[in-house]
Amino acid sequence: MWKQSGPARLAAVLAILFSAARAADDPQKSAPPNGADQPVDQAALEKAFAEKLSGAVFAGSYSVTTAEGEKPAQMEKYTIAKVSKVKDEQWLFMARIEYGKNNVLVPMTLQVKWAGDTPVITLTDLTIPGLGTFTSRVMIYGARYAGTWQHGKTGGHLWGRVEKAAAAEEKAKEEK
Repeated sequence: MWKQSGPARLAAVLAILFSAARAADDPQKSAPPNGADQPVDQAALEKAFAEKLSGAVFAGSYSVTTAEGEKPAQMEKYTIAKVSKVKDEQWLFMARIEYGKNNVLVPMTLQVKWAGDTPVITLTDLTIPGLGTFTSRVMIYGARYAGTWQHGKTGGHLWGRVEKAAAAEEKAKEEK
């Protein structure tokens, strides 16, 4: 599941930026869709977040950024057994780490910040025993995720789909 060069990509964030100039030109054109300008029910958002990520697979790609530029993307997959809120912005992620002969469930307490209705998983200089120290930001919106990761001097981007584990396994069988 996690490659030696970038295990923290799971817990990495792409910030959502709104165009202030566009909003100033025509506030109606930049109004959020689907009533997103309505008050946010944080408890409902957090419940949906825990349900969506518990038993989920992040299936997508990652890239490595070097001084010469971005290396071609490679496929990756992360399994999240369970996510639950601990308190405030702290969430417990039970993530399955699979690489080489290792296959372990690792508990990680990570910070989740909210940009309106969008969760951003953050970690800064988190040491995972046996793997190293990582920093990442990962934004989740709908059925997609995107973010950045850093492991020592190596870092890059990540993006893909959030799927329930059973659906991801079925899709992998179909692709073979």
